[in-house]
Amino acid sequence: MRRIMNAILLVASWLGVALLAATAPARAQTYDPHYPVCIEIYSIDGSNIDCSFTSIAQCAATASGQSAQCYANPYAMQSRPPGPGPSPPRRNR
Repeated sequence: MRRIMNAILLVASWLGVALLAATAPARAQTYDPHYPVCIEIYSIDGSNIDCSFTSIAQCAATASGQSAQCYANPYAMQSRPPGPGPSPPRRNR
């Protein structure tokens, strides 16, 4: 009976560890789709990307005096008006 209890306790422990490992926080997305401009700041340790700017001018003010580069966020949500829908299918006579 003691062996069964130890086996159950061991399995429960494994499941607990697996559950904790599966719920670990995920790493944040680098490109925030809500902001259209990003900055990449270069340093000795590598580079850091921050996509929290609403304009190139705002980003350029932050980049001034640093080894940095501003660019358009490739994942930004586009806010353009919808175009005319698809044309109707052609009919053959």
